[in-house]
Amino acid sequence: MGESDRSEPVLPTVSAAAAGGNDQVSIVEKKSFSNLSRGQLIGTIVGLQLALLLAALDQTIVATAMPRIIAQLNGFDRYAWVTTAYLLTSTASGPIFARISDIYGRKWVLLGAAIFFLFASFLCGASGQMPLEIPGCNVDGMSQLIIFRGMQGIGGGVIMAIVFSAIGDIFPPAERGKYMGLFAGVWGLASMIGPTLGGWLTDHWSWRWIFYVNLPVGLVAIAVLYFAFLYIKPHGVQRKIDYWGALTLVGFLVPLLLGLTFGNSEGWTSARVIGLLFASATIFVAFAIIERRVAEPIIPPRLLAIRDIRLAIAILFCASISMFDVILFAPLFLQSVLGVGATEAGVLFASLTLTMSIASASSGQLISRFGHYKLIASVGLSGIAAGLFFLSQLDTTSNALALVALLALTGLGLGLVMPVFTLTIQNAAPQNMIGAATALSQFCRSIGATLGAAIMGAILQLRYMESLKGVILERSVPAEIASALSNPARLSEIKLILAAAYGESATGRETVVYLIEHIKTSLVFALNGVFMLGALVALLGLIINFFVEEKKLRSR
Repeated sequence: MGESDRSEPVLPTVSAAAAGGNDQVSIVEKKSFSNLSRGQLIGTIVGLQLALLLAALDQTIVATAMPRIIAQLNGFDRYAWVTTAYLLTSTASGPIFARISDIYGRKWVLLGAAIFFLFASFLCGASGQMPLEIPGCNVDGMSQLIIFRGMQGIGGGVIMAIVFSAIGDIFPPAERGKYMGLFAGVWGLASMIGPTLGGWLTDHWSWRWIFYVNLPVGLVAIAVLYFAFLYIKPHGVQRKIDYWGALTLVGFLVPLLLGLTFGNSEGWTSARVIGLLFASATIFVAFAIIERRVAEPIIPPRLLAIRDIRLAIAILFCASISMFDVILFAPLFLQSVLGVGATEAGVLFASLTLTMSIASASSGQLISRFGHYKLIASVGLSGIAAGLFFLSQLDTTSNALALVALLALTGLGLGLVMPVFTLTIQNAAPQNMIGAATALSQFCRSIGATLGAAIMGAILQLRYMESLKGVILERSVPAEIASALSNPARLSEIKLILAAAYGESATGRETVVYLIEHIKTSLVFALNGVFMLGALVALLGLIINFFVEEKKLRSR
């Protein structure tokens, strides 16, 4: 298809003020997606779905492999950082490149993101097998994986932001819910095959293949996007990129997350932690000032001036913290506490992602049919809070099926909530700012997940070591053996270390059994704490939802 074949007639010029905005610039937003032929529409949707599958599969396939990864790369102390690094860069890249796509068009930005994502996926799979030296740093296999996951997050964040921005381009809010069901089906597919495939690859091949499997999927997605996804170039938009805003956005997030991480190991009153948090706060003030003054801000302040958008992003923030709470730590409970294998854990964990996808598709259909969304959100947030609360009550004697039922309840709640507030934000935003508004919703979800993962990871490590410290002192465990106990994901190796250290006498065997049991109970104590905190955050989201004013969705 040539470039001329992909062009559509330019829409009449519409002033931003007439469209409900405050800008005084006349804007022709783009050649119209709304005038696509049936064939063009199908091709565009298929291309977007494949791109979304690429990002969604990566998120669902990694969870069940994480306990094996931290065991092999010896990285329990950095457990959450494999996810946090991805979320950090996807959080920063989503708004930046969504705004660029508002100015220059979606297609080439999306293709570039997909290619970069595949390159980073290959590097993730090769972590620990290649030399990587950074002056002054010990870049072991775990550190390499964290760095490459950060690179992968750049591509994933752009893919997610642009796919959902394109949905906003094509469909009006009143119809958008039912079409979002098609895209929820992509999540459903990734949810069904991702955790199980991740566990199977980990058990039968290697955890490295959970990243290599992205390559064939991604190459197909890139080919379809190149030929099917139309290049529609916006016209009349001020062509300025907020470079200073992008720089300060990243500058705010990086020291914040580093401060949260070092606070756990060095103490919250250490000079480095205080300095990082102060630097983060200072740069955030600079970011806010810049966004109020530039012509094309990454996060337009006028969007935040809309009450519905402010409340929606606050709820998305809470829901995302709760979501990654369970995504990160439920597989750890299954494998390290209940002793479930990676493949079986993948099958069991799919109850969360599958019910989340089914509920998401149903939520969109219900909203499109009845036009009401506040009650759906309330039910969903209640389900999240209840599921996480009961997860916080599990112990070493719990049944795996009970955990599966609670994962399903939590997934049901998450699936009902997420589409509601993306629709709310898009419905409240001016049409010429759909990309920025969608990126804002993705940004708030990502920042909630990023901060949640960092904080929950710090709490997990702190509670685990505090609980285990008493047992180590009680049994006078030597320092070299105590260091091995710091990674409960390596339980099979710890058993061998303890057996060699304490011998085969009755007393030695009793000590080994005692220590192994307390490793599990210490991990349960830590996990119970993070699940309870997730439940409280979901409850906060439910309270905020009571203040949301339900408005009719636009039909144009």
